[in-house]
Amino acid sequence: MTKVVNLQTYRMKAIEHKAFGPWRRRFGEAFDSRTRMADLSDKTLFFLAQPGEPSSVAYYEVIMGTLDLGLAAKFHYLDNRNQMLVVDLHLYLADQVRFELMHRLEWITGFEGQKYSILEMIQNYNSVRQRCRANPPELSAANSAYSEYIQLTPGDKEVFIRRMLQEALEAFKKRL
Repeated sequence: MTKVVNLQTYRMKAIEHKAFGPWRRRFGEAFDSRTRMADLSDKTLFFLAQPGEPSSVAYYEVIMGTLDLGLAAKFHYLDNRNQMLVVDLHLYLADQVRFELMHRLEWITGFEGQKYSILEMIQNYNSVRQRCRANPPELSAANSAYSEYIQLTPGDKEVFIRRMLQEALEAFKKRL
């Protein structure tokens, strides 16, 4: 009897394995093609929200695995174009993780990146990034800085929210 294999399902499982295999070992959690920022545990979210090399390596693992660029340890062997792509994706995903952290703190009401899985954000980076830029995160009206925030242009609003990162990290750490 012949076994029929759905090629699309097989390809997605292969991508999941390459993209999330290192994260499964690193974080001891389950991830798949549908995993969104909202699905990450508080512990994983906090780790990824931290600036610095440990979180950068974790981003490189999932990005390079998704794009079939090899292991994160091989980042410095990539050509310049692929290195820049990985760095750009890392910065974009880090923003989305930090927005999710602020969303859990109820500092922002929502953000466009909530709609997409991590793999979608990587695989469709240019189009998803454009949609995120067009719809910046919204600061909660309950936030003490809201009156200052509403006076800003859309681009400045996103910068304003990003400046809250250190304070958000400290507040989130207290939640853990």
